[in-house]
This record gives sequence, structure tokens and C-alpha cells, in this order.
Amino acid sequence: MHIDWTALGTVFVVALAAVAVVTGLFAVGVRGVAARADARESGGTGTAGAVTAGVCFAACAAVVLYGIYLIVAA
Repeated sequence: MHIDWTALGTVFVVALAAVAVVTGLFAVGVRGVAARADARESGGTGTAGAVTAGVCFAACAAVVLYGIYLIVAA
């Protein structure tokens, strides 16, 4: 049995980067929802917060679905 350490390291680095990106996007999305709620309480529309949250959550979903696609297609 031979372990390809370069490939294993590459997978580790890519997975670590993906986790950081998805976590960051999700955090920004939650902040967008909170900004919308704050704007609504103060009489505003909160459109920017809603759009930010929607884009971030959609990007998170896209990354997760792409990962599932890679697993299933392999």
C-alpha cells in the first residue's frame, strides 16, 4: 500500500480552504439577516441586508451541492 502524500496534502488544504470560505459566507449571511432585522426595527426596508443574506446563503448552498456532485460523480 502506497500513500500519495502530495495528493493527501492537496485534499487537506482544499478542504480547509472550503471550510473557511463556507463558514465565512454563512457568518456574513447571518449578519445580513441581523442587519435587515435592525433596519426593519428602525423603520427602514432592510433590502441590503436581505440581498446580502440571500447571496451568501445561495453561495453556501452552491458550494455544498458542488461538493456532493464531486462525491457522487466520482
